[in-house]
Amino acid sequence: MRKTARRTAGVAALAFALLGSTAGIAHGEPASLYAPSALVLTTAHGENGATSPERAVTLTCTPGTTGTHPSADGACAALAQVEGEFGSLSEISRGQPLFCTREYNPVTVTAQGVWQGERVSYEHTFANECIKNAEGAAVFEF
Repeated sequence: MRKTARRTAGVAALAFALLGSTAGIAHGEPASLYAPSALVLTTAHGENGATSPERAVTLTCTPGTTGTHPSADGACAALAQVEGEFGSLSEISRGQPLFCTREYNPVTVTAQGVWQGERVSYEHTFANECIKNAEGAAVFEF
């Protein structure tokens, strides 16, 4: 009789432990339901990303908007608008007047990380800081 009671108590404890460990999954933990979107963005003066970055920020858009980017919400919104295609960011600013000088002082930006679960590696050189800010939307304004 005692063996049966101990065995029943052991099985009940095991079942409770298993149910407890899956409760978070069953009730939805946001981090496990969304593909991650986390990036490291850099800027540097020069014509390639091999130049030492002068600035770097982190940007996480999913599952929540966080990071050291000064305008994380705007940057995530811009990336969502172009579905993570960094090369299409300039399309967001089309139609906006562009008042930049023709000075050639190249600025290179990079993005490394994950966008909606897919690996991202992006590099682009803008003619100058003004054009970077205009065509890089909020993503590279830091």
